[in-house]
Amino acid sequence: MDLDPKIIALVVVAILVIAAIAVMVLQRRKAALRQRFGSEYERTVKEQGSERRAQTLLEQRAKRVEKFHIRRLDAAERDQYAERWREVQSRFVDDPRDAVIDADDTVASLMGALGYPMADFEQRAADLSVDHAHVVDNYRAAHEIALLHRKGQASTEDLRQAMIYYRSLFEELLHGRKSDETREVA
Repeated sequence: MDLDPKIIALVVVAILVIAAIAVMVLQRRKAALRQRFGSEYERTVKEQGSERRAQTLLEQRAKRVEKFHIRRLDAAERDQYAERWREVQSRFVDDPRDAVIDADDTVASLMGALGYPMADFEQRAADLSVDHAHVVDNYRAAHEIALLHRKGQASTEDLRQAMIYYRSLFEELLHGRKSDETREVA
């Protein structure tokens, strides 16, 4: 039984078209995730050891966060948090060590008030990365400095940098912006 060369050619062309469409879909998926998650995309790829696993994890993360009841603060709540932050910052000059701990606590409190679950730090950072990808690196860095500080291993310059990182996240959360609405990073 001989196969018609035209049928073989059509099958090959169909396979190539399907393969090209699949590649385009995968590239768009990758581009969309990179756009949404920024440097968190690369961090997750490195952590997972596979782009496909990282993409799946990031998509699952986004679906998890969609189920949260994230809300905007009303004006009075915003004013209270803004005042609390001003107090934390003003104490930095006289007591940078306690101010950084208070900054960490204030950011965590604000996240809870907004509706983020207050699981362990890594889960909070992962959840935060969905809508605030460009400042989640700041959050991770500030938290790392706070941990070093609790061990007595952070310099005053480290603590100053942590405050800058916390402030960038705090401001974004307080004003209800998402990563695609602002690009101000410490």
